[in-house]
Amino acid sequence: MILTGPAITTAIRAGEITIDPYDPAHVSPNAYDWRLGDTLRVCAGELDAAAPTAYTEQTIPSSGLVLQPGLLYLGVTHERTGSEAYAQLLNGDRTIGSLGIWVHVSAPLGHQGHAIRWTLEIRAARPVRVYPGMTFGKLVFLTTQGTAASYQRQLAKYATTEGIDISRLYEEIGAGRR
Repeated sequence: MILTGPAITTAIRAGEITIDPYDPAHVSPNAYDWRLGDTLRVCAGELDAAAPTAYTEQTIPSSGLVLQPGLLYLGVTHERTGSEAYAQLLNGDRTIGSLGIWVHVSAPLGHQGHAIRWTLEIRAARPVRVYPGMTFGKLVFLTTQGTAASYQRQLAKYATTEGIDISRLYEEIGAGRR
């Protein structure tokens, strides 16, 4: 089940959910409105699942940055979020979608115990200017059933992510090629 806005606020006060920095004005009826961080990695070349992705890194200036179609951008959330009690789903929202921005379509699940600034996959349908700190999507918190297994305490390849992280599928492919 999805937590309501008041339940999110209660869980934050109880220390069951971490959102840093937290702004109560960003709590909506069933979600928290997360914001875009100030850094993007631009992946412009050919991508190969068996090799680390080449990229350039850009800081988004306060005057904004125009995203171009045909490029893959890896961004980061402004907020660090997590919970040992709840799983999370991170999505874009209608406002961003109406600008022709697809964000975080392929990996919206934040496991119980995963406390991170999220790496975002961003694509633009048309040239569109984005700004650091702008509202970019919704984060929902979900109750879980069964025995909890904290993601941070497992040997998962993204457990220690603290910002933008490229795909590390090459680690699995390389191990299988030996």
